[in-house]
Amino acid sequence: MIKLVMPMKRRPGMTIPEFRDYYETKHRVIGEKYLKGYAAKYMRRFTNPTVDRDGELRDPEYDVFLEIWYPDQATMEACGKALSQPEVQQEIREDEEKIFDMRFMRSYTVDESISDLG
Repeated sequence: MIKLVMPMKRRPGMTIPEFRDYYETKHRVIGEKYLKGYAAKYMRRFTNPTVDRDGELRDPEYDVFLEIWYPDQATMEACGKALSQPEVQQEIREDEEKIFDMRFMRSYTVDESISDLG
């Protein structure tokens, strides 16, 4: 399994509830449209700020961690090729600019290590 993780920040001026609503009702649908047939899982992990060690409640550095799971490298590359089509890129980019602070867009593949706490 290949896991792609993207931490993302909402655009300035957008509240957390507005961000989550837009993501789940509009942007998610675009993601599903293009990931279907490639990704095994498309997950959003929304952050909920908690009080820091110094007692302050701060705005989160990232509002969501997007996870896309691919069954293998070849499928991830095929999806990347499909997503690189100009009309697909345009639709995705136009919507991303409505919801995300593009300065904070990042993507990573991850390796997992799990501890046995049994």
